[in-house]
Order: sequence, then C-alpha cells, then structure tokens
Amino acid sequence: MSAPTPKRRWLTICAITASAGLFAIPASAAPGKHDSSPFGARTLGQLASEREHSNSAGSVTPKATAEDPDDGNEADEIAEGADQYAEARTAPGVVAPGAYGAAWQSLANLPTTGGNWRHITNLPYNSDDPRYRDIDSNSSGGSGNVTGRMAAIAADDDGYVYAGSAGGGVWRSGTGGGHWQPISDRLPSQSTGALALDGTGRLWLGTGEANTNADAYLGSGVYVLSDPHHGTFSTRTRVGGDELESTTVRQLRFGGGKVWAATSEGVWSHSTKTLSGSWKLEYAPNPDYLPGHSKATDADAAYKNITNDIAIDPKDPSKVVLAVGWRSGDDYNGFYTKVGGRWQRITSGFGDLPTDADNVGTVTFARSADGSRYYAIDESPEQMASNPDSGLEGIYSAGSLFGPWTKVADYKGLAADGSALTSSGYMPGVQAWYNQFLTVDPSNPQHVYAGLEEVYETKDGGSTWSTVGPYWNFNFSCWSIDPAKQTGDCNPTTHSDQHGVAIGRYHGKSYVYVGNDGGAYRRPVNGSQDSSGHATDWTSLNDGTIDTLQYYSVGIGKDLDHGGVSVTGGLQDNGQSILRSNDKVMGSNFGGDGGDTLTDPANGCNIAQEYVYLALQVTQNCALNDGSWITDPSKATSYNIAPADNATGEARFIAPIGADLKNGSTWVAGGRHVWVQTHGYAIRSGSEWKSVYDLGAGRTATAVAASGGKVYAAWCGPCNEEGYARGIAVGNADGTGWHDISLPVDGTVPNRYLSGFAVDPKNANHVFLAVNGFSRHWTEGPGSGLGHVFESKDGGTTWKDISANLPDVPTNSAVVTADGGIAVATDLGVVYRAPGQTKWKRVGSLPAVAVLQLKLSPDGQTLYAATHGRGIYTFKVRDCG
Repeated sequence: MSAPTPKRRWLTICAITASAGLFAIPASAAPGKHDSSPFGARTLGQLASEREHSNSAGSVTPKATAEDPDDGNEADEIAEGADQYAEARTAPGVVAPGAYGAAWQSLANLPTTGGNWRHITNLPYNSDDPRYRDIDSNSSGGSGNVTGRMAAIAADDDGYVYAGSAGGGVWRSGTGGGHWQPISDRLPSQSTGALALDGTGRLWLGTGEANTNADAYLGSGVYVLSDPHHGTFSTRTRVGGDELESTTVRQLRFGGGKVWAATSEGVWSHSTKTLSGSWKLEYAPNPDYLPGHSKATDADAAYKNITNDIAIDPKDPSKVVLAVGWRSGDDYNGFYTKVGGRWQRITSGFGDLPTDADNVGTVTFARSADGSRYYAIDESPEQMASNPDSGLEGIYSAGSLFGPWTKVADYKGLAADGSALTSSGYMPGVQAWYNQFLTVDPSNPQHVYAGLEEVYETKDGGSTWSTVGPYWNFNFSCWSIDPAKQTGDCNPTTHSDQHGVAIGRYHGKSYVYVGNDGGAYRRPVNGSQDSSGHATDWTSLNDGTIDTLQYYSVGIGKDLDHGGVSVTGGLQDNGQSILRSNDKVMGSNFGGDGGDTLTDPANGCNIAQEYVYLALQVTQNCALNDGSWITDPSKATSYNIAPADNATGEARFIAPIGADLKNGSTWVAGGRHVWVQTHGYAIRSGSEWKSVYDLGAGRTATAVAASGGKVYAAWCGPCNEEGYARGIAVGNADGTGWHDISLPVDGTVPNRYLSGFAVDPKNANHVFLAVNGFSRHWTEGPGSGLGHVFESKDGGTTWKDISANLPDVPTNSAVVTADGGIAVATDLGVVYRAPGQTKWKRVGSLPAVAVLQLKLSPDGQTLYAATHGRGIYTFKVRDCG
C-alpha cells in the first residue's frame, strides 16, 4: 500500500501591537487554494511551486484561481492568518502600550460570580488515535500525544523541565517531563517568549511570544524565580520596572553579571545581582519609533526595533554581537557590535554568514559550553520573498564570535538528509521566520541540534546532518495507516514546527527537550537512529497533565452511544479534537488547523468542521474510520462541503459559520457572500450552498448568526488600518429582505472589528453584538470608540452600548442564556450580565487567557469556553447569577 499524499498542517500566525496583548505584524503573503484531491482539503502533495508575496490592503488577499489545484504554501497561510488575527484587535488604529495590563487589572476588580470553572480537556490528546483515520485526519502521522504550541523550554541536571507555552503560561515537571504543574497563573500575561536558567539555578521568564505569529500576545516584562523547583511566578518577581511591558522577548542571554533581553523594542540589559532598578536600553536601531518618542504612533513603529538574539563571548563578556531585524526585511537588519563604546553594524569579516540587510532576518545563536564553537541560523528576507521553497539562508559555524563563519547547512542539504519536506514549494526552512531553535551538547562542541519545521542533528559540527525529528511519517516507505499501529513501521516523531530546545539530565542521563506546535518531546542526547537518520526514541511529554491547547471554537452534542455529551473544538495546528463521554483519551478526527465548528446538539457525531477560508468538512459518524478509504474511496465518511468563497479566497482565515437557533438544518456561512444551506448534516457538496447576499467586493464576513430564518452578518473591508470599514447586513435565509444597516463611523457602534452576535432565543429581533479591539483610551485613529457589547431590540436597526462597567478588553463572542442573561468571551476571560441587570461580573477565575468562543450545552445548563491556550472549560449557568 502506498502512502497517501500527506495532509497539510495549517497554522495561524499573527503579530505585534504595542500592548500587553497581541503582537500585530503584517503578513506578506498570498494564501493558496485547497486542492480537491481524494485526500481532502488538508493535502500537502500539490503545494505551490510559486509563492506570491504582497501586503493586502483589502479584506483578504485573493487565493489561487479554481483552475490551479493548489497555488499556495503553508508559510503563506501562516503569514496571512497573522494579519487577520491581529486586525480584529488592532485595526484601524494604533494600540498604546499597557492596554492588556490595564484590562487585566480592571477585570480583577470586577465582582465575581459564584461557582468554579471545570477543566474538561485535561487528559491526553492523541493525534494518532486509531479510531479517527478518516480522509481529513492527520492520524498516523507519528506525533502521538500533543498539546498547544510550546514557545520555550528550559531544563536542569536535576530532572526539572520548564515548558513555556504560547498562551497558557509556564509549566514545571520534576520527573524529566510529564506530571506537569502550572507555575505562572498569577501573572497578567500567559504568553511565553523565552525561558532560561542562569548559573545559580534561577529560572528567568521573558513574557510575550516573539514568533510574530497570528496568535502571539505581547508580555508584561521579565520575571525571575529563585527556587524554580518549588516556587511560582508572581507580579512581585518582575525584574526592573515597566520598561519591557508590552513587548515580546525572543531570547534571554547572560554574561558579565548582566541578563540581556532581545525584544520587539530593542536590546535591553539588567543586573543579575540587583533585580530592582530600571532596565537599560542597550541598542535600538530606530529609537524614534519607541513608545514615548516622536514616531511611536507611526503605523510601522512595531516593526522598527525588532531584535532576535544576542551572542556573548564567555571569555570576554564585553564582546557582544546583536542580531537585529524584521523577518520580512528592513534597512536596519544586520549584526551589530560595540566599537569605541558605540554600536556599529558589522559589514565584513563574517565569512559565509551574510551581513547585508537583505539577507539577515530572524537569527538564532548558540555556542558550546567551553566557548570554542559558535553556531547560527539565519532566515533571509530576500529568500522569503523570492524563493518558493525556503526562506532559510543557512546554518553556520565559527570558532570565534566574530568569525569567519562557515555555512554548514542549507535547505537543499537538509532536505536530502532524511527530511519529510522534499516537495517543491515546501522544503526545510520555508517557515524559518516562524520556527527556529539551536543548541549545543554541553559535553561535545560538535554535537548540535537545530530546529526549523523539523528537528536536525549533527555530531560533527555540521559536516553531516540527520533529520531526527521529521515533519511527519506520511512520506516514508515505513508508513502505514493500519490502525493496529501508530504509524505503520515508522518510529514516532515530534510534532512539526520547532520553537524551543534545552538539554538537561534526569536520573543521570542526558536528554534533549524540544518544544513545538504540538507541545514538548524528549529523547536521549546520545539517542539512536534508523537507517534513514530518523530518531527511534522520541517520547511525547504531553501526558494530559499539561493543557495548553489553543482552541478557536467548541461544539457540544449528545453522545448517543455512551450517554452524556461529546465535545469537539477547532485548534491552532492541532486539528479538531473530539472528546466523547466515556473517553480517557481525546482523539483528533480532523487535521491541520481547526477553525469554527458546528455540532448537532441532538447527536454529537454530526459535526461540521472548518479548516481555513471556509474549507468545510462534514461527518455524521464522528469521522470514525479505520483508514480503509485508502483502498476503497467509498468508505470515506467525511465530505468536503466548502462554499464557493473558499475557492476564490473571499473569506477570512477563520471564517464564521452558524446554525439557525430554531432550525438546526439551516446553516449560515460568511465570506464575501452570505451562504445558506438547508440540508443540515446531510449536506454532501459545496454546491448545495446558496448565496443569499453579496456583501460586496473587498468585504468579508466576520460574524454570522440566525434564528427563525432571520440572519445577521457583520463584515469588514478593507479589514486593516488602510481605510478600515465595517458594517452589518440583515436579511432572511430564503434570500429576501437583505439590506445594509446604517452604521456611521462616529455612531453608536464604533468603527472596530465586529466579532460576534448573540440572538435572544425567544425573539429574533433582540440581538447582542460583541466588538473587538480597544476603546478611545488606548486607540488612536478611527477605531476609537467606547464600548464592547451592544444591544438591539429592533433587528439591528438601532443599537445601544451596554458595556457599562465591562473592562476595556477585546471581546470575541457572546451567548444568551435561557433566562435572558448574557455571557461574553474576552481576551482575558468571561464576563456575565444577569437578566434585568446593567452591570457585569467576572465569571469564576481563569488565568489571563483569551477565550475565543462560548457555547451552551444541549440542555442550556452549562457554559463551554474555548480558550486559546488552556483548553476547554465548563461553568454551570446557575452559578453565573
């Protein structure tokens, strides 16, 4: 049996705003069309041989034409998702530093409801669950148990491992990985940028993920834990003042009694002995763009002082090299060192390692413990813009910090060394701006681990490499979909897309720990490889005690086979999870990125799951499948039902879908058009959708809702700061009565991103609107406005701001409870307004994690919250009052 064309994993990537929240950096990419091969929408096999790079000033960069099977690339999709996730929170204004910190404090001061949240996804999530080997699953790829994106890893020689997640905080294991405990829940930011242990055993945490991706949030500074084996981080453990608030921290390095931080606002340093006092700005290439300076509100300010890493000579800590630059290129990109007390660009003497701005992008350094060897990974803006295969300039080695550097790997060589990424248009380093790590075995200067999309190892300083952690196993002859085996005869691998690495010891044995989009993994430093150079000894450390899953959505339906309910949800790069009532392990029945989802309240195995850009699939058996569709296509039980806006690219990266509250067989989906289909979960083709309204060229739906045949659709277009516009259209599911509502820019509803509707189940004309972004205090420009929740009692004709005491924080979705209360999901938790009341309460107590969607259980008694970093939680509605 031959291996199927592997299924594509999609990531959502976002960026930089100046706040303790989102890092909003614009993308430079055009998304590609999903193919229609027998392997479903997630197929990787026909990746593009050409990438288009453009900054979209409209709502969505158009995808490939329908005639071209797949003129796109996952790296492009990541970057496009970056724009769109950020737009919701930033466009059309500039968000001032401190917005999220102020919101967190305001939320903490709200009255709190009774009751407690119940965590329901705190069990293993097996991406290779043999029950779910249907056409659109990635099961059998070899990643095993997974959790959410791990941005940083640290480990010591006493068996302690620290995993810093993208949005779910920092976790500790005292058993070499596994049996995890959260240790940063009291911080106002749960986004990790860097973790590092200093020479005295203290653990340093730089908050604010620096991967410049779609759901990367800014941080609140740097914290230190003097007893990381037992302590927990708190606001009292912050180093220095508020100088690093609302930045991202990509690396923390130590030398000469100082800790150095590479941030989104330059390179800073602080004494490691005295933790009070301000941070010192060592170097910012464009200081006029820093907060408080003359160009701080410029639209490009967030991209003008990005720094990536610091290399320090341990023998002479006064010798320092800074790697500075924005991944897509800028005049200031390059390497800098101090000459005569002033920082100067290095222009020569580096050998193979480029020093020109066009070829220095995202850079990671590493050095051997004895200081005899230095290594570097360099992503090239020029390669990223022009090379369809890879953005990697190379991996380099030197015997001195100042070179000369020698190239020891490029993308073609890595592809030939056992990589799973050998297809034109998607080769090693194609996402080098997003995923990088590098470390040297403390006992061997020639033994190096490098991370890009995959994990690579060299034991001879780079002369030869092995892909010890391939992207997945689908490409290889050892692969089989046989549900009796995890991945045929292949060995388990890691999840794709590497971000963090550390080497530590447990029970006297050295291990390498890696963090990636699927969580944390380890193998012995001197581990074994098969004849292809793939490691035979990776172990997933995602045992269910750590849950950093990044949900976009949640769906709940009765479990007719086992009683109780079945819960599903769409995830960043971890597909669609499914948790049935009798499960001890969650499975993954759809692969790639999971977006919005619909689940039949009466039957939890009726599921519609969104990929990206309205690439919808439907199943009526939970996508249970033994993989026999490989040889008999008629045995597939998932069906591609994407409406036409998917083929033309006229839909958001995560596009809205919804079912009519009164008739679950009527569905609404939003792209450029408002689409309706009336066959419910029996739909089998995208042709069954009917366009009932054209929102207009350049516009795309941001939220939809329907009840009793009445449909609401919110849109934006353009959706970024260049001419940003938004609106609401209302009509009927049968195509009649459609019209745009008048929403003046300076009217009651602010000119910001309209993120969700909640319709009163008793009255379709009574509707609530959730508005994203920040209000006037934090926003400059036409996005200014008070309020985040609005109410209409006349079908959307007029609106009233009901925000009252609601904290000034982006809101994402809302639901109306059976008694008329309203619950709202925000970037920092959930709030509730009881029926007949005007004030809001905080619902229970969650860490500072974004809640992107709320749904009610089939009986309406339980609230389900999809958090983007800490899994799914439930709360009893009766406790909200």
